[in-house]
Amino acid sequence: MSCAVLGIDYPIIQAPMAGTATPALAAAVSNAGGLGSISIAAVKAEVGRQMIIETRAGTRRPFNINVFCHRPSIVDTTAEHVWLEHLQPYFAELGSDAPSAIGDIYSSFYDDDGQLDVLLEQRPPIVSFHLGLPPQDRIDALKKAGITLLASATTLEEGRLLEAAGIDLIVAQGIEAGGHRGVFEPQRGDQGIGTLALVRVLVRHLSRPVIAAGGIMDGAGIAAAMALGASAAQLGTAFILCPESAANDAYRRMLSSERAQVTQVTTAISGRPARGIVNRFIAEVGAPGHPPVPGFGIAYDAGKQLIAAAAKAGNAEFAAHWAGQGAALARALPAAQLVDVLQREYLAARG
Repeated sequence: MSCAVLGIDYPIIQAPMAGTATPALAAAVSNAGGLGSISIAAVKAEVGRQMIIETRAGTRRPFNINVFCHRPSIVDTTAEHVWLEHLQPYFAELGSDAPSAIGDIYSSFYDDDGQLDVLLEQRPPIVSFHLGLPPQDRIDALKKAGITLLASATTLEEGRLLEAAGIDLIVAQGIEAGGHRGVFEPQRGDQGIGTLALVRVLVRHLSRPVIAAGGIMDGAGIAAAMALGASAAQLGTAFILCPESAANDAYRRMLSSERAQVTQVTTAISGRPARGIVNRFIAEVGAPGHPPVPGFGIAYDAGKQLIAAAAKAGNAEFAAHWAGQGAALARALPAAQLVDVLQREYLAARG
């Protein structure tokens, strides 16, 4: 059902992966019969517009544009100062100083009029929401423009909110997924539901098509999710080693190494829970007993500056190497070839 709704040939969706997915990657996946995606969550509205234009120039097939919908973070200068003090020894080790102040570097579709204007102007075929839902009037405006809407849910409660808001397809993001957890209200905790269990619950209780996301790396994984009622599968980590992605050499080496076998959810890098390959940022900066992490976007300002300082020093131990629990199954293939392999594996597994 979702393939027809999305206008794709195969039940394969490449996850948006802000900062890693590129217009070239998305276009290649769409041209191969899947659904390519990019995220404009981490860029200004004008840059997002150019990314959409570039993606459209690369394919005549449907593609997905992702935005973040988190509530803006609350400034807490005391907590931010304490966090910067916590980071200072690591900056010093890398030959740099911690910033004296940090601010929110992420806009949110929740209240970003520029992003809304760009989406209504460009009218991409599909838009997806992550980290919550925007106000209903924004959802209604996109639907009125003829845009198909996807959104992430990590629980049945969130899935019901998406259905009530009129979202067309629901992405069931299991705890296995790499990158940021889609939890609407992280302060309430994370139920940590696995992909297959979440898919089954959402399929049983909701009327919208469900897309499985989290830990799926090959056609057998797609077939397993489809057997439980998913209408398609969304894969992110599986596409990071494609030459069309923006992953740097250090990221590619890490994902190709034995260290890809161990991933962990942390809030230390960005201020929101996200899964990545364990390195010193996760294991040491984020070790139990660390000070309270500032809000999303604010903590990420500090995190990105630490990442930049480490990169300048030739140190990859403080990077955000987002990856899911199936990371050890990653393959370095061109995107179109990977889509073809995934589809053939899926058909073989389905029998």
